[in-house]
Amino acid sequence: MTLLLNSIFLGIGLAMDAFSVSMANGLHDANMKIRKMTGISFTFGFFQFLMPLIGWICVHTILEIFTEFEKIIPWIALILLSYIGGSLLKEGFSKEEKVEEQTIGIKGLLIQGIATSIDALSVGFTIAHYNLISAFISSLIIGIVTFIISFAGVKIGKIFGMKLASKASLLGGFILICIGLEIFITAIF
Repeated sequence: MTLLLNSIFLGIGLAMDAFSVSMANGLHDANMKIRKMTGISFTFGFFQFLMPLIGWICVHTILEIFTEFEKIIPWIALILLSYIGGSLLKEGFSKEEKVEEQTIGIKGLLIQGIATSIDALSVGFTIAHYNLISAFISSLIIGIVTFIISFAGVKIGKIFGMKLASKASLLGGFILICIGLEIFITAIF
């Protein structure tokens, strides 16, 4: 029972970045179909499942290398999210009055998935005392929680995207840059 509760709470904590980015994606594509919403949520859930498991493996195999890599994780998240957010801001400022429906591509979605879940590598330290099966189950629960929260984020973004269609790129870009800064500032300070 402790494994379940800990994993759910870890999942909720880790999913907040994915929630915000999912909401930005929903804002950006207010007419998004359920299949695309599911794909976005699955991507975030998959990476939130994968990263703690990779962290657990690192703790049990290459701890010294992982410890050095951990120092650059906030920089990677900041750079990736700022790049995506900056692209959205540029697009939002260069748009004319005409509102176009645009969707995020697979490449952009993968970058978002990695950027929002890279801090979950550190969870490998938190679950280091688990055996492999328990670590897998914990990571799976984290992934499922992230999927659910991300799906809610996309849905909320879609609702507001319909109301804010002309400013969605600006708002989405601003949100992504803020998330990158939050990850960076939290990790550095």
